[in-house]
Amino acid sequence: MSNGKEFGIEEMGYLGIKQIPTKGLKSGEVGYIIANIKDIADARVGDTITHAKDGCDEILSGFQEPKPMVYSGIFPIDGEDYGDLVVAMGKMKLNDASLVYEKENSLALGYGFRCGFLGMLHLEIVKERFLREYDLPIITTTPSVKFVVHLTNGEEKVIYNPVDFPNPVNIDFIEEPIMNTEIIVPSAYIGGIMKLAQDRRGVQRDMQYIDSKRVAIHYDLPLIEIIFDFYDKLKTVSRGYASLDYSFKNFKRSKVSKIDILVNGEKVDALSFICHQDKAYSWGKAITQTLSEEIPRHLFKVAIQAAIGSNVVARSTVNAMRKDVTAKCYGGDISRKRKLLEKQKKGKKKMKEIGSVNVPQEAFLAVLKANRE
Repeated sequence: MSNGKEFGIEEMGYLGIKQIPTKGLKSGEVGYIIANIKDIADARVGDTITHAKDGCDEILSGFQEPKPMVYSGIFPIDGEDYGDLVVAMGKMKLNDASLVYEKENSLALGYGFRCGFLGMLHLEIVKERFLREYDLPIITTTPSVKFVVHLTNGEEKVIYNPVDFPNPVNIDFIEEPIMNTEIIVPSAYIGGIMKLAQDRRGVQRDMQYIDSKRVAIHYDLPLIEIIFDFYDKLKTVSRGYASLDYSFKNFKRSKVSKIDILVNGEKVDALSFICHQDKAYSWGKAITQTLSEEIPRHLFKVAIQAAIGSNVVARSTVNAMRKDVTAKCYGGDISRKRKLLEKQKKGKKKMKEIGSVNVPQEAFLAVLKANRE
């Protein structure tokens, strides 16, 4: 009933040890229906099925279509596996109706898909299934969430991918998703949990004692603050005793910006992300520092920068490998060594201008685990 699609029923029956065909199913009975449904997305879990003619008027309460909350790019580690990824993605969609995807092209990672997930756990499960069921190692880009951008001309634009972020000059204001969050924790750890939530821009609504030892704390938390390492930090602060549950509440006006990552002056679109302006330095520094440890050293210095537009907010440097060009100079005038060093200096300057830096696959994986405080 949710999508108004009609299908002819081929068979119906009861579910026992095996399928037992019957002519009809009545209220309270559990069974199966076989119909000529071609697309799994046409049959949603929890939807109401009724007769095409003289059916019921209202959908049974409680049904909700799955709404993606976390968006991430999926790319094959080996570009030659793209064809296998297309086939595997189609098969994955057959038994996971909540997976949403579309084709995407990245300058750094090649061809892949932009996917929507119900949460970080869903993303991890999909990654693991690709590896175990299809023997297909994949790489995911930095997860993002849905933002609603209000432009100065009055238009609204929904952004899932940081690459699609409009020019800041044309932006009036931006809204980010806020989640209804419930944290159940032993009362001994309340202080640490409250500090963690406040650091993640959480607004406390209330606190209720379940019994003498457990308390339920309710917060309004931005989704972008939850999806990375909030759950891990929560478990660390509570020594594993805290539990977390959240659901979508609304969109709220917020000061968020797109952060570009530049390697040797060139933007790497797969590493761009959106965050709150107050967290721009800490998140940018964490990612640039992580990349500086993963990118191999070159014969010239490699600058890794996090920038908002043309303003650099954080920077790390991969130091150059030094070749000892004066090793063969035994004695003699010091000017000989100076000439060699000056020649090397000019060569490094020229190399920096025309040299390219390859970002290894391990760097993209390390960025996902960067410590965002």
